[in-house]
Amino acid sequence: MQSERKYVMSIAGFDPSGGAGLLADIKTLEQHKIYGLSISTATTLQTENKFYSVEWEKTETVLKSVDVLLDSYPVEIIKIGIVPSFAYLSQLVKHIKNKSTEIKIVLDPIIKSSTGFDFQKTIDKKELVAVLKNIYLITPNMQEAMLLTDTANSKEAAKELSELCSVLLKGGHNESEIGVDYLYTNGDCIELKPTLTNLSAKHGSGCVLSAAIVSNLALGNDLQTACIEAKKYVEQFLNSNKSLLGFHHV
Repeated sequence: MQSERKYVMSIAGFDPSGGAGLLADIKTLEQHKIYGLSISTATTLQTENKFYSVEWEKTETVLKSVDVLLDSYPVEIIKIGIVPSFAYLSQLVKHIKNKSTEIKIVLDPIIKSSTGFDFQKTIDKKELVAVLKNIYLITPNMQEAMLLTDTANSKEAAKELSELCSVLLKGGHNESEIGVDYLYTNGDCIELKPTLTNLSAKHGSGCVLSAAIVSNLALGNDLQTACIEAKKYVEQFLNSNKSLLGFHHV
């Protein structure tokens, strides 16, 4: 077993275009000199601009994979991406915490794909609360934060969610404050402004951001620093070319 790099696990979907999901996570982790482990929750058929279908992996298969990898490698941080339901997510989070209460979980709460496909039709609020109490950080965009809380204001939604765990409210869809993210943690709100402008939208940018955050956490950065450094990485990713498929940089 190699000992020079930290291990991070990504539990997410497979996107054959390589722009989002497991492939995007592994690319991001590798650029941060993190060794990425991966478990697939779904096999999707999609390109950067069209979603065709999704086939979900059985819960028991995912949980068995978690056991094998956690028993084999010293994983301290896990990122979770798309899952078919909150019941599925709840089982997964409980299983991870039963293996080790010290593992930090970062959840990218993907409710819709960037191409408009709905992954989760209903949200059980009680189950959501129970899950988020075991999450270290959640990274919703504005629409996701509002859907998770039934709140019409994204900042109020993020503040409500932050009573359960830290929240990075992504500002990519905020037309009045383009590119401004907000980190809610321990009752405080920190504004993270963009450092680059005129960036091109990219398929999977949310996946890349959360993967960059867990990379920086694994490298020993505190949460605020990890989010700041991850934002810089994503800006370079968005600035890499004009297409919807971004390039990763060292």
